[in-house]
Amino acid sequence: PRREVLSLYKDILKAMKYFRYPNEKGELWSNVLKKSARSEFENSKNERNPEQIARLLVIGRQSLNEILEKVSIKQKEILDGIK
Repeated sequence: PRREVLSLYKDILKAMKYFRYPNEKGELWSNVLKKSARSEFENSKNERNPEQIARLLVIGRQSLNEILEKVSIKQKEILDGIK
């Protein structure tokens, strides 16, 4: 599980490159999301129940995939609008 957790965390950090624009407070979304991800991982670091760890990994991976899919769709819409 440790390797899977690290892999998910790395994938989340890699995905932050798509969020280089500021929120309403002027903070880059990438920084806000990194802090949020770090907090979620920190809050779960003492979890020892294998079923709960598996559940958290599945939810995390699904959430990341959904976000990346939405980003991809939005980028395609933007590029189609430019053509």
